[in-house]
Amino acid sequence: MPSSPAPRAIQATFDDLGTALHDVTFVVVDLETTGGSAQTDEITEIGAVKVRAGEQLGEFQTLVNPGLPIPAFISVLTGITDRMVASAPRIDTVLPAFLEFARDAVLVAHNAPFDVTFLRTNAQRLGLPWPGHQVVDTAHLARQLVTRDEAPNHKLSSLARLFGAATTPDHRALHDARATVDVLHALLGRVGNLGVHTLEELGSYSARVTTAQRRKRFLADGLPSAPGVYVFKDAEQRPLYVGTSVDIRRRVRTYFTSSEQRTRMAEMVGIAESVTPIVCATALEAQVRELRLIAEHKPRYNRRSRHPERSVWVKLTVEPFPRLSIVKEVRGDGAHYVGPFSGRQQAEQAVAAVHEVVPLRQCTQRLSPTKRVSACALAEMGRCGAPCTGGQTVEEYDAVVLRASAALCGDAEPFVRSLEGRMAHLAEQERYEDAGALRDRLLALVRGAARAQHLAPLAASPEIVAARRAESGGWEMVCVRYGRLAGSALSPRGTDPMATVESLAVSAEVVAAPTGPAPAALPEETEKILRWLETPGVRLVHLEGAWTCPVNGAGRSRDRLEPLVRAREQVSGFDEPHGRLLSRPPKAVRSGV
Repeated sequence: MPSSPAPRAIQATFDDLGTALHDVTFVVVDLETTGGSAQTDEITEIGAVKVRAGEQLGEFQTLVNPGLPIPAFISVLTGITDRMVASAPRIDTVLPAFLEFARDAVLVAHNAPFDVTFLRTNAQRLGLPWPGHQVVDTAHLARQLVTRDEAPNHKLSSLARLFGAATTPDHRALHDARATVDVLHALLGRVGNLGVHTLEELGSYSARVTTAQRRKRFLADGLPSAPGVYVFKDAEQRPLYVGTSVDIRRRVRTYFTSSEQRTRMAEMVGIAESVTPIVCATALEAQVRELRLIAEHKPRYNRRSRHPERSVWVKLTVEPFPRLSIVKEVRGDGAHYVGPFSGRQQAEQAVAAVHEVVPLRQCTQRLSPTKRVSACALAEMGRCGAPCTGGQTVEEYDAVVLRASAALCGDAEPFVRSLEGRMAHLAEQERYEDAGALRDRLLALVRGAARAQHLAPLAASPEIVAARRAESGGWEMVCVRYGRLAGSALSPRGTDPMATVESLAVSAEVVAAPTGPAPAALPEETEKILRWLETPGVRLVHLEGAWTCPVNGAGRSRDRLEPLVRAREQVSGFDEPHGRLLSRPPKAVRSGV
């Protein structure tokens, strides 16, 4: 019987190895829009750069007539006005040209889901087939490759500075696309050093699990599969990190897998020697316990809620000629308080916003209706009625105080509209830096005033008992006293929930009445409670007090303005939810495909 032929060695082809990154054509794109929703907002500018093997092959840039007015808020942020786009082509002309420019290329963008969603949505509206480009998100890639020691965040501006980009991003589409090209090349260099050389490898790349992470997997053993709080501790039992989960054991296990890609968490796991679980009756209780533990221990790997003591309030003083003052605590002196603000800078911006419209005095000395002093420069400029010189009586000055009080504690709409009008006027004059500064002041004011108006009713209520159906059946119960979570319980399925309510009311923490409008808890705790109370399905079982807010209060203006800001933060790759808003003047307008 003849022998079988020896098996042949099969050499892998280059196709089997994948597409080398230096052979891939990338089209780096950036959009400017009228807002953050691809369903209701429109594109106002497209900028793109085509590159391969580090060489630029072409550029695409055009303004786009959105067919609707550009909000003044957006004009301040981008520098793009209705006048600039009036003669620009519409999207039905621009998008086919862009798709042809990007044909057979890999799309790249910073926070790519935002840009790609707008492009795909408009293609669907126009009946154009979406090519199904492979997409690379430089923001996602940077989160895996750039540590906090190198850059404070993963915004495009921060990465451009880190990598020495030739173009500074400034919220104009082509400039931002050029900056993203330099960021992309720097990031590809880093993954190349990690052994990623093909497009297929880049698509599947994720941060590697460190040896320290793998070695600590045993810390999850024995933890309860229940909702609550978990605390990572070091060898001396000092808290390193506090978190919450609906399943403590399952959540802690993820810290030892590739699903955990935060660099600082990998470092924390390497130091941790134990994990302490705290099982809670409800998810709200877990969130509140997390806040309190972070505030108490200030774990170094928690970024948020570590320094509630830095909060400040804006106070409208009680004296013959009141003024605005920034203070660290609320006192029972009958004054109006607004806040708390997360820091002094935000409070100063809010005060400056009030002074933009209301001519309150800004001097710090205590004035007397009978004693005269010399006037300051503000009085000479007409920014103050000069009560110090007798230019205003107490009664006349009271009318000014009432306007400030309304803006802070009541109907804020007239005040906000006045500031918006000034901001729009500055934008029309192309004074974008001034308009941006005014925008920051306005937002600081409405955020602080809305926060105070929202917290005050709960902080003044001696007791609130509420319930919500639990996912597993039965009812989640909470007892809130003066804005503080005094207790929570779970009423099992098939039992009388009122018996649990009565037991909860008796066993809940006794809370002393605070000095309003401050709650008897950390403001962030009271806000978490409010969000829980306002979720669908929550039922008020007992309310002792009143739960009201001004009809035209600052919350209405905040809810109208903040979505526009968030849209720009997403486009900019803005990581921190409460960071400072950017104010930049527009660069020279570039138009045409």
